[in-house]
Amino acid sequence: MKEIARETVVVLFNRDLRVGDHPALAEACAGARHVLPLFVLDPGMDARGRAGFLAECLADLRASLRDRGGDLVVRRGDPAAEAVRLAREVNASAVWASADVTAYARARERRLARDCERERLEFRLFPGVTVVPPGRLIPTGGDHYKVFTPYWRAWAGTRWRELVEAPERVSLPPGVEPGELPEAEREPYVPGGESRVRRRMELWLRHGLEDYAAGHDDLAGDRTSRLSPYLHFGCVSPLELARLGSRNEEFVRQLCWRDFYHQVTYAFPEISRRDYRPRGRDWNEDKDVAQAWREGMTGIPIVDAGMRQLAAEGWMHNRARLIVASYLTKTLGVDWRVGADHFADLLLDADVANNCGNWQWMAGTGNDTRPNRVLNPIRQARKFDPEGEYVRRYVLELQSYPGGAVHEPWRLSRPVRGYPSPITAQA
Repeated sequence: MKEIARETVVVLFNRDLRVGDHPALAEACAGARHVLPLFVLDPGMDARGRAGFLAECLADLRASLRDRGGDLVVRRGDPAAEAVRLAREVNASAVWASADVTAYARARERRLARDCERERLEFRLFPGVTVVPPGRLIPTGGDHYKVFTPYWRAWAGTRWRELVEAPERVSLPPGVEPGELPEAEREPYVPGGESRVRRRMELWLRHGLEDYAAGHDDLAGDRTSRLSPYLHFGCVSPLELARLGSRNEEFVRQLCWRDFYHQVTYAFPEISRRDYRPRGRDWNEDKDVAQAWREGMTGIPIVDAGMRQLAAEGWMHNRARLIVASYLTKTLGVDWRVGADHFADLLLDADVANNCGNWQWMAGTGNDTRPNRVLNPIRQARKFDPEGEYVRRYVLELQSYPGGAVHEPWRLSRPVRGYPSPITAQA
């Protein structure tokens, strides 16, 4: 007979909206009589363009927990306060959660630790947001890896934890009101939730993984996995994905990049607002120039295509992200925070670590060992969209342009006040 170590544990969900390979949930269900899975809609966390996707993720998680005899309890307010309040209400002995890395998440964890100590509750943090926990790999003479390649070597050589199975049964404490799931208008993007990503992941691993190294920069072919929104919300375990995709090193390397920026953010939580490596640069503050970039109206076809894909789909091809970021920061001289904020508004996968880490990389204020590198958008377009299919897909004004000629700077079809067309240099 299974030994019951605890009566009731509250498991607080955040960016880990799944039942598969969820260490906190699995251990709670294995060692407690009752488990209260909790998600708190935090008014301090603006879901922006991701509200509909989040709502679907939560609905899918609730369905999975109900299939196992439990439920997802939903509350609104401060996550730390609500978790402790519910723990008192059901006479729980512990509050557990998955550890995260941002300044906001770590402040939440500190509040939880303080409040749990005051209430004599056990508080524990578990892995699950990354493949390798962010504080696990420490270089000699430093607190974190500042350069990717040494991190990749250490990351690839470390022993990963074992995957944990989804619990067969979740027993909710009696008398708990589940609460209402958020309602949000459905965005015209991909559907959210663990059950949906599992089907998508299986298909992609079967049909797309082998060709990933050759095709992941193909803008028109769109041969990336598009799993990043699900990774952001934790609908899929990054560790499980790394294990399943391990036969393709280039794909696993991308998951390592994700872990790299998480460990950078863990060591430098101000990554979303402060330069990681200050360069003393004076930024171009022309608001019209920045707005032209946001609207996909710069006159540089590949840049405008990327920005219009973002607006239309809540997603942008990774190669296009690099191109538009280099153009905004290096060619137009606009502060990287302007670009990072716009991405955070629209991207389904805009987690702080990767979004701001990549923006600082391209701006020359981050972890790039060549901070002065500039991506020439015309050359990039000719290399990664040689027939112009990607540009014509999103810049409808250029659909009649033949072949590679579509990549040449174009005159905007409507005048935009405040700047010339095309914009090619700092104002």
